[in-house]
Amino acid sequence: MKTLFINYASELDNTDIYQVAEYFDSNQMFEYIDMLNWATQFPYKPVCRFKIARSSYSLFIHFKVIENNIRALYSTDQESVWEDSCVELFCKQPGQDHYFNFEFNCIGTCLATKRKGRELDVQPLSEQKMKSIIRFASLGNEPFDEKSGNIEWELTVEIPFDVIEIPHGNLPETLRANFYKCGDGTSVPHYLSRSHITTDKPDFHRPEFFGELSF
Repeated sequence: MKTLFINYASELDNTDIYQVAEYFDSNQMFEYIDMLNWATQFPYKPVCRFKIARSSYSLFIHFKVIENNIRALYSTDQESVWEDSCVELFCKQPGQDHYFNFEFNCIGTCLATKRKGRELDVQPLSEQKMKSIIRFASLGNEPFDEKSGNIEWELTVEIPFDVIEIPHGNLPETLRANFYKCGDGTSVPHYLSRSHITTDKPDFHRPEFFGELSF
């Protein structure tokens, strides 16, 4: 099981998302989303890495991606962003049945739910909680058709701990989690993960393969 320690950064308390992006430019180390679990069917491997830290109230992730084909057709939250150029975090508290999935396309549009499985007890997050998930995308937030080239993009997101039902001041020692990069609807579909998955076909909704985040 892959384990990742999440540093507390006091600089991230009571700051805006643009300053968070600047913080990540010179702080924290990159982790890679580079497991090509289904190489025979889907051999394309874009470069996808991220930095992660926390404040007293939120988890912050800074994604940096280089890929050959990008698209962002979806600009309204809870749409099918996994079909676009997409990065994702799935996480759960140890011992709980439900997990949370946060999926972002390259312009920051987000799909987020609480669920027990791909099709089991799926609960989309409320509009209020969706608004509390703050995002800053280097490509802006306007949708566009697929573009080709050696394209680099960045996305910084803030996920408040109360969105994943962690009360302030009661942070658990660990979370189970996995990070993903996909693009189901791009001209070159791809499926990468940070922690290894051993299913026959691409399937990110498998908590048994989650790694561990420690605080």
